[in-house]
Amino acid sequence: MPGQLRLTPYEGVSSRVQREHPTRLVPGHWGDLMPGIEVNREVSADLKKMLIPISLMVIASLAVSCGGDDHKETTSATTRAAGASPNEFPDLGPVTLHLGYFANVTHAVPLVGLNNGIFAQELGANVTIDPKTFNAGPDVITAIFAGELDASYLGQSPAVNGYVQSDGHDVRIVSGAASGGAALVVKPEITEPAQLSGKRIASPQLGNTQDIALRNWLKQNGVPAEENGGDVKVIPTANADALTAFKNGDLDGGWAPEPWATRLVQEGGGHILVDEKTLWPNGQFATTVLIVRTNFLSDHPDTVQKLISANVKTVQWIKQHTEEAKILVNQQIEAVTSKALPKAVIDAAFPNVEFTYDPIQSSVETAAKQAYDLGLLQDNPDLADLFSLDILNIVLAKQGLTAVSR
Repeated sequence: MPGQLRLTPYEGVSSRVQREHPTRLVPGHWGDLMPGIEVNREVSADLKKMLIPISLMVIASLAVSCGGDDHKETTSATTRAAGASPNEFPDLGPVTLHLGYFANVTHAVPLVGLNNGIFAQELGANVTIDPKTFNAGPDVITAIFAGELDASYLGQSPAVNGYVQSDGHDVRIVSGAASGGAALVVKPEITEPAQLSGKRIASPQLGNTQDIALRNWLKQNGVPAEENGGDVKVIPTANADALTAFKNGDLDGGWAPEPWATRLVQEGGGHILVDEKTLWPNGQFATTVLIVRTNFLSDHPDTVQKLISANVKTVQWIKQHTEEAKILVNQQIEAVTSKALPKAVIDAAFPNVEFTYDPIQSSVETAAKQAYDLGLLQDNPDLADLFSLDILNIVLAKQGLTAVSR
């Protein structure tokens, strides 16, 4: 049945991905190891040990701008096909849309839209939705490379990674889904940045969005991480493990996304020292974006337009039906993970996330610049070709909404 949610966990990709992209299957948030990228020689020896081999994937993902003129031609060809009216996308017939997402609060848009009928209605009878749940961004990217996934919701960092790994060919950000929902939670006795000196602070993964935000904030506030000349120990730790370590006293804090930031407060007894949205213009930064495989975008612009329309309408629905949305999200989290969030957690976490179809391009570029300023990048990257927002703006115009821009 078109649009029916089948909660299929992702189990792997074709072995040809290993043959064609043998350096791309390294575990980690960015999921690749790119040769030819040098670490800034001013970075400490300890950091270099951390970065090799894992962190080179961070550097590669952020350091390279891969969308040259040829890639602009591909994107502009899609734009020309789009024209000025959504009616210029003819229905190209039946298609299966393989759609990825995560079972967490910041992915509320697919969790809600796949289950309240909006996605099925917008995509129509000719589109069969094959939803797949994921636990990590690199798995999404390898599935995109294998052609086993057509579109997915995921964080900005793996989206950049997929774009860079494929030399700008395989991935386009076509819409946003969520902003905000990350915070630095610390022990109650820590009330100012100076008190973090010598402390142990977790980030979810080396080089991911929260890790860069943490290191940048520490440096700006005069208590840099050890790798940047200070004495704060930044320890990449999975969110669930960080919560346990925080409760046991093995960590002094963590920069975490929702619902983990709320859990560090409610279950770990911490308090919020920094709400990340206070660090960004208008309190907005990309947390979850919608990406599409470039070939699918070129071959099925009609389906992509319908998907983006479903995304936009679901964002609007969540804003107007918050309590119902929270129930749907928690039901689906329980369906995938076999354990629902406590009501107090989702009630506190949900308002910290702003659901938006704007991918907030400037925040993605700023995060890359922050990594450069931290000494992790040899060059200041340009990621402009990663974004393909023409269809989004056509959809917004049709729905009477303001266009998004950089």
